[in-house]
Amino acid sequence: MSRRPRDRTWPPDPEPLPFGVVDNHTHLDLDPEPADGEVAPTLADQLARAAAVGVPRMVQIGCDLDAARWTDRVVREHEALLGGVAIHPNEATLFAGATDVGPDGLPPRPREEHARGLAAAIAEIAELARGNDRIRVIGETGLDLFRSGSDGRAAQVESFRDHIALAKELGLALQIHDRDAHAEVLEVLERDGAPDRTVFHCFSGDAELARVCAERGWFVSIAGPVTFTSNHELRAALREVPLGQLLVETDAPYLTPHPFRGRPNAPYLVPLTVRAVAEVLGIDLERVCRTIAATSEAVYGPW
Repeated sequence: MSRRPRDRTWPPDPEPLPFGVVDNHTHLDLDPEPADGEVAPTLADQLARAAAVGVPRMVQIGCDLDAARWTDRVVREHEALLGGVAIHPNEATLFAGATDVGPDGLPPRPREEHARGLAAAIAEIAELARGNDRIRVIGETGLDLFRSGSDGRAAQVESFRDHIALAKELGLALQIHDRDAHAEVLEVLERDGAPDRTVFHCFSGDAELARVCAERGWFVSIAGPVTFTSNHELRAALREVPLGQLLVETDAPYLTPHPFRGRPNAPYLVPLTVRAVAEVLGIDLERVCRTIAATSEAVYGPW
């Protein structure tokens, strides 16, 4: 029996939000392949489409060196964008020359630039962050134990600690990538001390981790998986976080919200996640939007 071809067309525009919010984590440098008959949208297209539905501002995240350089450039050119730069934990394993693999069994895929080494890569991230006042985030950094063996994990911890120190030195927000590593991430944060504005990007923890974040004053960023029918644990975690510590994101082009899961994602789809947050919390949608917008400025500063 043949499988139905996967739908890779762009989802339709959602109903506009009553007040503009921020997509606090997106990768606009990563354009998905357009479906047959579709033209890939330009960056200007993406920004305009998002603004039309109530997402006029976003934080562009560059988490390898090419993406960080691209981010440094586009945030200077577009008022809608602020930026974040870092070496992603899976990139850190490659810069460190780690060759072991994690539970998914995927081998590392080094590129020529990884021969520079981890210290040199983080030094370039620091240079970009120091040289551009529209870079407001160090991230995404953290730990990803799904794809790394023991050598890779050691490199990730080293990289995470260096990024924490950089965020504190520069007074910038920290965005954390945490995959299959909740306890290990908390251990590093407790040992080194979290920056004043620490964000768990694409939060994937349970209610217990959510309570820890709430108690520490850390911010929890909710993405499309909160809309997935089976994701009761994430919705339970969401209820443990005060509204004033919540952010929303797409992590585009990944994690497209229901009912368009598997299709391309972009900032214009944030309203689907915001409406889910309002529904789960039982809070008026406009109040949720206004609070998220204010919290975003408190974390990242004015656009």
